[in-house]
Amino acid sequence: MIKVAIDAMGGDFAPKEQIKGTIEALKNDKELFAVLCGDEELLKKELAAYTYDTSRVEIVHAPEVIGNDEIPTKAVRTKKDSSTVTAFRLLKEGKADAVVSSGATGAVLTAGVLTLGRIKGVSRPALCPRIPDFSGRGTLLCDCGANLECKSVNLVHFALMASAYAEAVYGWKNAKVGLLNNGTEDHKGDEMHREANELLKRTAGINYVGNVEGRDIMFGDVDVVVSDGYTGNIALKSIEGCGKAISGILKREFKKNLFAKIRALTVMDVIKSVKKSADYETMGGAVFLGLTKPVIKAHGNSKAFGFSVCIAQAAGAVRGGLTEKISALLEKNAENGESAAEEAGAAEESKA
Repeated sequence: MIKVAIDAMGGDFAPKEQIKGTIEALKNDKELFAVLCGDEELLKKELAAYTYDTSRVEIVHAPEVIGNDEIPTKAVRTKKDSSTVTAFRLLKEGKADAVVSSGATGAVLTAGVLTLGRIKGVSRPALCPRIPDFSGRGTLLCDCGANLECKSVNLVHFALMASAYAEAVYGWKNAKVGLLNNGTEDHKGDEMHREANELLKRTAGINYVGNVEGRDIMFGDVDVVVSDGYTGNIALKSIEGCGKAISGILKREFKKNLFAKIRALTVMDVIKSVKKSADYETMGGAVFLGLTKPVIKAHGNSKAFGFSVCIAQAAGAVRGGLTEKISALLEKNAENGESAAEEAGAAEESKA
């Protein structure tokens, strides 16, 4: 059995959607065991509405909840009985194999680093979501907000971790990796990005294809786009905003008059297909790469379907040996990589 600790109280629609999503995930995966962390009375009340295999569900009472407006470090240290901290404690103690949470991002990241720690050789962990794209397969964006300021070695490690993730969870071998920049030429970008570009060219174990632009995230010939967290987060939010804008414009135009509504009926199947292809919930959550155990950060407003996809994603990370693949790729790079990357990585480690 693969045990997934679930932060059942984190998120805009908790615990209702978290419980519904968990039940769906249990139906889809007979090897899954769900450890629900949250207010026991509330969770039992929600579970009572479903028929499920009770032998594959456990409730761990965690009455406290960390809100989005709380200071992450303080909340994680003081709210030991929160659903988020409890889930990570179970993971550290070996009572679970992975964690899924749609709770406050800062709290999830902080709890992950403080409780689990980093894989040896990782300078900084990173958030890596899968972005819907033209191919239908999705593009991995690493990092999208965990590290606002980065050094070139961090971007190298992001590329290594995302490449391992692509193979472990999605089976993408030799994934194409690009560096998000303001142009594809080698001379583009600030000093850090130019240095990262040169280091990535010499990094063993990845299929680096060079600089890419923002449009390549959704319409390019790459599988992984590496970025500092500041730029990556802006790119991610811009993509989400663009999707909402297009959806809103279509609704507005098709509701203008009777003729517009009739025309809408003739293309409704196409609209539904496009909407499904661009639905971020089908892509799952953002994996927190670089920690010693798999952690999936679901969207804060995830509904049941999206949350169930995140649980399946966590189980896939365990099955695919995600953390082991990251460790192996880092070791391979250390053995064959350039001394500049090794020295930079060692310097970053000593500061942490």
